[in-house]
Amino acid sequence: MAVVIRLQRTGKRTQPQYRIVAAEKRSAVGSQAKEVLGTYNPCVKETEQIKLDLERVNHWVKVGAIPSKTVASLIKKASK
Repeated sequence: MAVVIRLQRTGKRTQPQYRIVAAEKRSAVGSQAKEVLGTYNPCVKETEQIKLDLERVNHWVKVGAIPSKTVASLIKKASK
């Protein structure tokens, strides 16, 4: 099975928050993820938006996980 790194929406209807997770590609959107790698909150200041464990992200990428386009851009921002 292919593993992807993608966003999983949480939070209220008008206050979205996202988890950055490693999950099976074919699993349902709300299903349980293999691992939670961080969070993304677009409703706060830019310096506090992304909290990401870059070591675990690099591990999953080495194992073969493919980040989505959005997550790839968040990883780029977090690594600066």
